[in-house]
Amino acid sequence: MYYYKRNIGDYAKKTGRLTMLQHGAYNQLIDACYDRETFPTLEQAIEWTWASTTEEIEAITFVLKKFFLFVDGVFVQNRIQEELDQYHSNSEINKRIAIEREAKRRELRTKREQSVNEPPPNQEPLTINQEPNIDICPPSGEPEEKTGLPKCCHQEVIDLYHQKLPTLRKVEVWNDARKGYLRQRWRDVSQELALEKPIQTEDVLLWWSDFFTHIGQSKFLTGRVNDKSGRAFTADLEWILKPSNFAKIIEGKYHGI
Repeated sequence: MYYYKRNIGDYAKKTGRLTMLQHGAYNQLIDACYDRETFPTLEQAIEWTWASTTEEIEAITFVLKKFFLFVDGVFVQNRIQEELDQYHSNSEINKRIAIEREAKRRELRTKREQSVNEPPPNQEPLTINQEPNIDICPPSGEPEEKTGLPKCCHQEVIDLYHQKLPTLRKVEVWNDARKGYLRQRWRDVSQELALEKPIQTEDVLLWWSDFFTHIGQSKFLTGRVNDKSGRAFTADLEWILKPSNFAKIIEGKYHGI
């Protein structure tokens, strides 16, 4: 468990008389219990907190006896247990919702499959598996070859997104709205890079590769922490490409959560 709530007032009320060393012991124990999602014996508590001196071991022992209950050989705290139980319950719910959502997507895709007697549509939908990998969406209002910038490589960016962020939601549909978001972000990035030197398509794609790597370092964007409601948020490519989200990601707003 990577995240838990800390009520400063409640903490101060319960631990106001602790020494500095005991405060450190208490916080180390709490962090260790949340991180391991289990409770320690006395020996484990000493090991988890790296207590080595007589004073540190005495501080650990005092905190365990004062703030934990000794149950079946381990020291348990009810509040931590309740939050861990809720965390596991939410994880199961999120997993079930994800499975149900994927099942509905498969069902919808099956229903959309062309029947044998159905006349072919005018144009096949663009998906991540479609070949060849071409850009059919030049910037609105101006031919791309007149901008002096590399063409927007939709498929290559999608491929980099899947490669660098395999745990995020896959791109199944690439509609006009999503094309527009990527086209504008591609143009913004290209213009910024072109201020420093002449650029090629490879330069812009390298930037996108680094950008997706940057996203992968955020626990919040990749669903590795829960928000205030106890749920885990997971970004997708459309959300990433929206102007305000795109700017906040670059600025690192979601990397300290």
